[in-house]
Amino acid sequence: MPFKPSEIANRLGISTNALRHYEEWGIIPPVERASNGYRIYTEEHVVYFECIRAMRIGFGMETTVKVTKLLLEREWDKAMWTVNESQAELNQKKKMAEQTVQVLETAGLNNLEIRPSKKNWTIGEVSSETSIPASAIRHWEKAGLIQLTRDEGSGYRIFHSAEVRKIRIIGTLRAANLPLEVIRQVIQELDHDHTEHALRIARESLEYLNTTIREQLRGIYYLYRLLDDKARNERGVREK
Repeated sequence: MPFKPSEIANRLGISTNALRHYEEWGIIPPVERASNGYRIYTEEHVVYFECIRAMRIGFGMETTVKVTKLLLEREWDKAMWTVNESQAELNQKKKMAEQTVQVLETAGLNNLEIRPSKKNWTIGEVSSETSIPASAIRHWEKAGLIQLTRDEGSGYRIFHSAEVRKIRIIGTLRAANLPLEVIRQVIQELDHDHTEHALRIARESLEYLNTTIREQLRGIYYLYRLLDDKARNERGVREK
């Protein structure tokens, strides 16, 4: 059954421009045109559009685009592992947020556990310990969230335990997409042992991650529907 762009747009609560953008990005099957030049969408397109709209909330458009392109290339296993990687990353953020909340509830920033215990850290070691990319840490330094010293001989950044702990906190807050200015205020309050605001923000960050995993599961449901639809269509072609 063919669909007009306006019919699908109304069904999904989006604009027809959004449908065209998805086509331009190459994340839906090729679209045929009627003699008058109008696009003709099919049930298959509807399933793709629904999957894209559902996945973008929990996984973001970058991952959604990557997954749908893999599906179109018939790389179904790679698509599923890409989804799995995103969920693993979210789980790591959740664990870090839980630890942050626990520490702020009971002790404070200085008691946030880091392993291994050492005096000086390199940026690579900090990235490995916190699972935060070195590029993000450099950006936070440039934004003034952390202040670092440099080795006089090599010029390399030197991280002490205090900075590593701050980076853990910043990572938790950034996982909830909080703006840098809000995070800067939280870090300044922690520097003065004012944990109430930081604790509230950390709890909100954890709840944001809990909401995200629910949205991810919803996106996976629509992804499963798409894969099931493709499998049934392929079986139908083979049986003819």
